[in-house]
Amino acid sequence: MTAPSPPSPFPPSSPARPPRSSPVAAPDADAAPGPAVGRTAAETPHAAQPLIRVDDDPAALPRDQWNALLAASPWPSPFMKLEYLEAMQASGSAVASKGWQAQFLSVWEGDSLIAACPAYLKGHSYGEYVFDWAWADAYERHGLPYYPKLLVAVPFTPVPGSRLLARDDAARAWLVKALRALTARSELSSVHVLFGDEQDQRALTGDDWLARQQVQFHWTGDGEPRAFADYLATLQREKRKKIQQERRKVAEAGIRFETLRGAAITAADWDFFYECYTLTYLAHRNKPYLTRDFFARMATDMPAHWLMFVARDDQGERVAASLVAIDESQRAAYGRYWGSTRYIPHLHFDACYYQPLAWCLENGWRRFEGGAQGEHKMARGLMPVATHSAHWLAHPQFREAVADFLQREGQAMDEYIDELERHQPFKAAGG
Repeated sequence: MTAPSPPSPFPPSSPARPPRSSPVAAPDADAAPGPAVGRTAAETPHAAQPLIRVDDDPAALPRDQWNALLAASPWPSPFMKLEYLEAMQASGSAVASKGWQAQFLSVWEGDSLIAACPAYLKGHSYGEYVFDWAWADAYERHGLPYYPKLLVAVPFTPVPGSRLLARDDAARAWLVKALRALTARSELSSVHVLFGDEQDQRALTGDDWLARQQVQFHWTGDGEPRAFADYLATLQREKRKKIQQERRKVAEAGIRFETLRGAAITAADWDFFYECYTLTYLAHRNKPYLTRDFFARMATDMPAHWLMFVARDDQGERVAASLVAIDESQRAAYGRYWGSTRYIPHLHFDACYYQPLAWCLENGWRRFEGGAQGEHKMARGLMPVATHSAHWLAHPQFREAVADFLQREGQAMDEYIDELERHQPFKAAGG
């Protein structure tokens, strides 16, 4: 049993997996989600519809226009730059053979890109960080396929930000309509938009879209440069003492850090980092998601967005590295990957939290995101922040069951965040 299909912008002859740069006709005016894009309803009661296109390679889209939409969005991040998304595919990191079939949706008015999003047909739920394995299991137990599903996300990157890039609300509405239409046309189980911003959430409200909330831990500052010691002074004595002890033990082990930024990160530095990154995955008996070529492309195409902390022992030998993405326009840093060639107590916390936090503080940056999950980050001053996703399931009974689950999960998540907020690591005002 399937849900009724919405009016589709895809003609009946459109294949389920369109080839690269496949232009698709738009729906009739009666199916439009609002006034014609770029005009008022009064001016053009029968205005031409925009063109909706599906591409199986992000390189088919114009970088300048995509990145301009991103720069104008409420919550841009380096991970939504087209260079980053191109590298995911060109490096063999997020490709069809690994369960990531690109289906990038774009909306066009003539030669102008007015809306776009990174979409993938997914054959599994790995690398998403919004967990729907139980939903897939329920479908399977009832003899229904959950995969492939349509996913709007940045592969392997649980960083909140704008996902539905659009010139305006009308263009964004066309993009949402195209997502539903592609899901129906390809007979997919569902479509999911992960880690979106508030505009995305508003656009994905109603029409049977389901909202989901999770939590991450971020540090935010006022933008004024200060020393790490001054920051520690704002923490409760117990928290401050623990951090000081951990850093002292790392220093007593003979470890010193060097900070490398942008073009100062050499190919040899990237090679060592990748060795460490791979060891982290192997320690958990997993294969790394990202290939060495992905990071080579980052060094070439996006060098200004990377900060690397390299740990050396008292003999000068490199023993660990952590990689942080940075966005100077937002004064924001994002903890991404780390690894070490040998175990040294507390080195992980120093490399992944204390070193990046100290750097952000000293340079007057405003935000450091420590990645997905981890209550232990609160003791280091990273506070709970709600993240959001939206989900549309074609099967009405499953959609109803998931809606009930998400309502209960959302209430529990609100209570969890409230509880976390009551355990602030900072000293009380005047304390």
